[in-house]
Amino acid sequence: MSIGWKLHGNGRTIPPGEVVAPDERLSWPRTIGIGMQHVVAMFGATFLVPLLTGFSPATTLFFSGIGTVLFLLVTRNQLPSYLGSSFAFIAPIAAATASGGQSAALGGIVVVGLLLAVVGLVVHVAGTGWINTLMPPVVTGTIVALIGLNLAPTAWGTCQQAVVDGAIVESCTSGFRAAPVTALVTLLAIILCTVLFRGILGRLSILVGVLVGYGVAALRGEVSFAGVRKADWVGLPHFVTPTFDVSLLGLFVPVVLVLIAENIGHLKSVAAMTGRDLDPLAGRALLSDGLATTLAGLGGGSGTTTYAENIGVMAATKVYSTAAYWVAAATALVLSMSPKFGEVVASIPAGVLGGATTVLYGMIGILGARIWVQNKVDFSDPKNLTTAAVALVVGIANFTWKPGDLVFEGIALGTAAALVIYHLMRVIETWRGTGQEPASPASVPVADPDPAKR
Repeated sequence: MSIGWKLHGNGRTIPPGEVVAPDERLSWPRTIGIGMQHVVAMFGATFLVPLLTGFSPATTLFFSGIGTVLFLLVTRNQLPSYLGSSFAFIAPIAAATASGGQSAALGGIVVVGLLLAVVGLVVHVAGTGWINTLMPPVVTGTIVALIGLNLAPTAWGTCQQAVVDGAIVESCTSGFRAAPVTALVTLLAIILCTVLFRGILGRLSILVGVLVGYGVAALRGEVSFAGVRKADWVGLPHFVTPTFDVSLLGLFVPVVLVLIAENIGHLKSVAAMTGRDLDPLAGRALLSDGLATTLAGLGGGSGTTTYAENIGVMAATKVYSTAAYWVAAATALVLSMSPKFGEVVASIPAGVLGGATTVLYGMIGILGARIWVQNKVDFSDPKNLTTAAVALVVGIANFTWKPGDLVFEGIALGTAAALVIYHLMRVIETWRGTGQEPASPASVPVADPDPAKR
């Protein structure tokens, strides 16, 4: 491993058609500026996860910085990536916290990290072929989609009813319903920013929308600054130790599959943009993310994953230097050492989060569909159609199974359904030779009525 970087060209400009490779850098002032830009890019998504799950934003930011450093070291400084909070953890953390508290949720995160690290070691030795066999695109896309869509009720929010002076009074404390006006403004700001601006500002639409929504919430008296006033400018994040509840671990295991897909997808994207063969680093990438997630779970942070937001920054700047990610990690660690900054983030009200998550959770669902489209999944194949259909309903409806003390909910059951249905149908159709039959008359491709035009 080499921590040094050679200067690309004159260090100031990038000639047309060239990119700054992972082992290169621009001048340090430019590298520092790009590194800080990576922090801005990841921040909007990274801080939303602790806000939605009740975790400490400062602690999560601290472990994302530590995780990024660990990732760069384990991948031998050859794979540029920032490890931010994974949205795949939101649903299981929320369910586990409601049942056993934050420490029980952290135990689930630790287990996910350890399992992912083991997968990384296996991939490093045996390659990624078995992953593609176990999780073909129809399965991967379905799992990602059902995780996002399973969270839809959280975006809408919950309300409680109470009898006050003989009248039923409804109080909404989370999601869109907590403050519909603020939530709607936040949602519209995100939508408009996406199409009004080009470059990095357009990619930061979530962050911009949250800032606009925060301003509106402050004007409407929905923001409490009491915690901000009391907090110190400098101090360590708040750490929490995990506990392990076997009955809750089933909520977290499916997240491992999502993290595998995200890490492999990130590696493939960077390889395509840099023109380098990064497949030999796949095992190291999974191992390092597993170790980073384990560390986060041991100290009170959310599980990590490689961030697509930062791929956008690299694509826009043509700078793939790992030096910029060392700067980003250092910046995140400095920000995490300011309790006042953490309290500012924690003061974002429920209405703003409701508007932002309406977009975010939907985007996660659509990312699953994107996997189908990019890999040209054929839904006229009954195997693919049935796999996605059953698993999505199980996930969205949040089917629940409680064998004894164990609890399996929509994401876990939907993931299991996708894997079992696909491979069971594949084996049976091979045995029976039924793989060429269409799923239904509606799925049969329409024939050209005029053969002469072919």
